[in-house]
Amino acid sequence: MPAPGEIAAGFGSTYAINAVVAFVFAATGPVAIILAVGARGGLAESDLSSWIFGSFFLNGLISLAFCLLYRQPLVFFWTIPGTVLVGPALGHLSFAEVIGAFHAAGLLMLVLGASGWVRRAMDAVPMPIVMGMVAGVFLRFGLDLVFALRDDFWIAAPMVVAFLALSASPRLARAAPPLLGALAVGAAAIWLLGRFEPGSGAMLSLARPNLHAPVFSWQAMVELVVPLAITVLVVQNGQGFAVLNAAGHRPPVNAITVACGVGSMIAALVATVSTCLTGPVNAIISSSGEKSRHYTAGLLVAVLALGFGLLAPFFTRLMLATPPAFIAALAGLAMLRVLQTAFSISFRDRFTLGALVTFVVTVADVAIFNIGAPFWGLLLGFAASWLLERGDFRKPDLT
Repeated sequence: MPAPGEIAAGFGSTYAINAVVAFVFAATGPVAIILAVGARGGLAESDLSSWIFGSFFLNGLISLAFCLLYRQPLVFFWTIPGTVLVGPALGHLSFAEVIGAFHAAGLLMLVLGASGWVRRAMDAVPMPIVMGMVAGVFLRFGLDLVFALRDDFWIAAPMVVAFLALSASPRLARAAPPLLGALAVGAAAIWLLGRFEPGSGAMLSLARPNLHAPVFSWQAMVELVVPLAITVLVVQNGQGFAVLNAAGHRPPVNAITVACGVGSMIAALVATVSTCLTGPVNAIISSSGEKSRHYTAGLLVAVLALGFGLLAPFFTRLMLATPPAFIAALAGLAMLRVLQTAFSISFRDRFTLGALVTFVVTVADVAIFNIGAPFWGLLLGFAASWLLERGDFRKPDLT
């Protein structure tokens, strides 16, 4: 473990800038997704604040420990696809049942990591079918962006214009991330139109997370546990491992999986969705500079996450005081590239029929036996590929 003097000597402006940009990414669109899902599911403001506290503070502690222990940029946050899965589930399951699934998914990941079976489990799931499910659950955020333009044009349209203008210029995008630009323009539009409505009570307050007792039901176990574990191990961790390996790092797969399992069970106590190794944040902090010093950027991201988590009630109330179209537009813009990636992987070459079946069933959002559509999408998509695309199971997986 590096000494404080060694950390200070290894730190520098490049790593500080990368860390701030990465953290801003995590604290804007992904937070809007939590709020959008929670609002659609009828969660109270205190539960949303508790969720955000766990997402940042608890995962910040794990990130701090792993960056120090392994001297690699190993930042943990929460699974965004898993968050989106929760939205439809809250329509027919209680929040306590969903939290029970968080615990069970964490236990499953802990077992896979401790046993060393995690690589086999990741290889057993065809990525195009998984991404077909991801595309299906993320599609509603793209639609919500369109609806925001229809319902509140003067809030959403300037955000979209700012996002596109910054995205069109790589030089501008590096200096001002498009999502941050959209947030700033949207905030200015809200201020100019007088649409900020904070309500009564103090804005600034420290976190007081809610502790939740889980309820274990077979419907929640069947619907959520395996899809949650897949979003963490295959979608999020798989992406994280890929970007870190590309940067020359060798992330400890089993230890990370164990940390995701334990972290998920602890985070579930305060109603936070499963922990994962983040792909985009780790990609940003390992994108430039010396490989041996990347971990210092991870440490700064972890420290910023701790502070954000402690102030979770403030940020939650701040965001909820804005018009719904602001959150919908911000979440939709954050999902555009992810949705694009999901479609490109799903329908690129292998398992395309299975991915299509998964996508269609997931978008239909029909619960069977009180079990949500994403589970049935995965099951039916895998079955379709097994029956009609057997040759794809014999080809090497190049995804």
